[in-house]
Amino acid sequence: MISIVLLAGLASACATRSSTKPVEILDERTGMTVGTLKEPLELMPSARDAALVSGKHLSFAYLGPVEWNRSGALVYGLWVHLVPGIDGPPGDIHAPGALNLVLGDGPLELTLTQEPRLAHAPYRQVASWGQTAYFALTAQDLRRMAASPSLKLEVRAADGSRMSFSPTGDSSAVLKQYVESRGITGD
Repeated sequence: MISIVLLAGLASACATRSSTKPVEILDERTGMTVGTLKEPLELMPSARDAALVSGKHLSFAYLGPVEWNRSGALVYGLWVHLVPGIDGPPGDIHAPGALNLVLGDGPLELTLTQEPRLAHAPYRQVASWGQTAYFALTAQDLRRMAASPSLKLEVRAADGSRMSFSPTGDSSAVLKQYVESRGITGD
């Protein structure tokens, strides 16, 4: 009986980790290897923003690191997908300064970038009506994100106010696993 309980516990622990486990895919169109998380990190509105529209469909944000590897030439990026809700329309996330990523040690500047033309996007859009953008990252940025005890995405809303989103789970553990699996350990 005890062994069944232990096996069930191990199975559920493995199932929980598998959704954030890093994956690597060969893009058949470009020959590029793409390293991502199996599923992006989900971020929900701050408690203050959620309280304003209790019981209604809220905006959600999703983000995921991406490594594009073309014959050993590595480029890193951050995929961001924003799904608007009743709490107010976000502004254009492609506009300069529309997004801020705030880590435990301060803000990480996000610079919009163009993703390579692949047969399939690194992550699946959660909602077809959402906005998706890619931002340039360095290996140092990824290590900093993984080491941060907190992560918050701030988005400028259409009315100029700020919407704030935080991860629903432990983003640090997920990002640490990603950084280690991609071999992004030192300078």
